[in-house]
Amino acid sequence: MKTDQIMKQPELGQKISELRKSKGLTQEELVEQCNISVRTIQRIEAGDVTPRSYTIKTILSALDYDIEQISTETKISKEFKKLFLLEIDDEKEAGFLITQLNIAWISGIIYFLLGFAEVIVDYYRHEEGEMVINSLSYILLKIVLLISIVLFVRGFVLTGKIFKNYLLRITAFMFIFITILFYGFDIISLYFGDFDYRIVVGAEAMTYGIIGILFGISVFRLQSALGTIATVTGIFEIITYAFMTTIVLSIVGLVFLTPTILLEIILLFKVCEMIKAKEKAMLAK
Repeated sequence: MKTDQIMKQPELGQKISELRKSKGLTQEELVEQCNISVRTIQRIEAGDVTPRSYTIKTILSALDYDIEQISTETKISKEFKKLFLLEIDDEKEAGFLITQLNIAWISGIIYFLLGFAEVIVDYYRHEEGEMVINSLSYILLKIVLLISIVLFVRGFVLTGKIFKNYLLRITAFMFIFITILFYGFDIISLYFGDFDYRIVVGAEAMTYGIIGILFGISVFRLQSALGTIATVTGIFEIITYAFMTTIVLSIVGLVFLTPTILLEIILLFKVCEMIKAKEKAMLAK
């Protein structure tokens, strides 16, 4: 197995350092077990050199770590970064950004439209005790909504990366996580016994509310780059999710959520158009 198929530097050195420290070993104690010089270990952990595959195997063996495991973890890490837009190839950056942003705002429209059907279905399920669609259709609706929301919010992860707005990226990731959590619960709860759905709704409103306020603040900070749309969207988000945190007035927050989502879609569309305009300007030079 080639070294570059296992892990590249500096990630490899960082991983070896983490494993060594988790074992409570100093660099000197490690070299005694694998017969490699301290200087070599130091340079590997610092990311200064890329060792041969034999050296890597020797070090990992001394640390009781399976080389196949590190390869698997690397593949998973790469797929995760690709899925959540943590790494962008500079050579195809403009085209990649435009494609992903288009996917995001189109997914936002799908989420917006299907959201009305979701409200009706969930109302009858939890308030009237009646399923207006069969379980399979319900699960399919939730899965399509979940996918559209994740793709939609990914657009804000990317927007945060473009404008170096780290709060936006963090809160967008948090939105994705809790959305997966709550939608997963909606599906699994079909097969549970009786439970008090109001407790779940309260927890959901409070969680979305707190994260949403921070999300709104981060969007508001985009006003210098995006102008009025960022200001208005940020204000609507703060108001919407502030109502949700009260739980009692969360229904008012749901009313405000409709224009808020529309504004978010428009904002992502504008970011996409800005990237297109910059790309055309660069090509025209």
